Amino acid sequence: MSRRTTLGTLFISIAAIAAGYAGAFSKSGAPTWAPWLLALGIPVALGAIMVLGALRGNSGIGALRFPFALVILILAIGFGAALALPAADGPVSKLWLGLPPRAAIVIYGIGLLPIIILPIAYAMTFEEMTLSAADLERVRAIGRANELIERDNAKDPRRSISND
Repeated sequence: MSRRTTLGTLFISIAAIAAGYAGAFSKSGAPTWAPWLLALGIPVALGAIMVLGALRGNSGIGALRFPFALVILILAIGFGAALALPAADGPVSKLWLGLPPRAAIVIYGIGLLPIIILPIAYAMTFEEMTLSAADLERVRAIGRANELIERDNAKDPRRSISND
């Protein structure tokens, strides 16, 4: 995925979230499509933010694409399942690991599964995704060059940029 595609995806997902919230403020009550826009927009927005954080130049996100896709899928299915299940009107007869089904999906599926998957994925791709020695030296060289420029600007006030 390119940075441009990811930013476009993030924009569309945030627009879906905004439309879902706007629908909730309707005088006749929230339309049935509003929570579904949120259930789809939130996981896609989170996924786009994860991809933006992991992108390095033109090389993409490498092996992280599979765990990221899995997390987005888990979140979308979890939100969708929580919306699709009927609300518990009477006494709760069946609990899932001590919680009503909707709460269990939100806590265990949406809350815990990504917390397990993402750290393992980052640990497995650490060597591939972190800066190499050549990258680190390039960053240091840029830093040294910027220090020299700032030093020269401090010595010669005509070179510094003023706010006047």
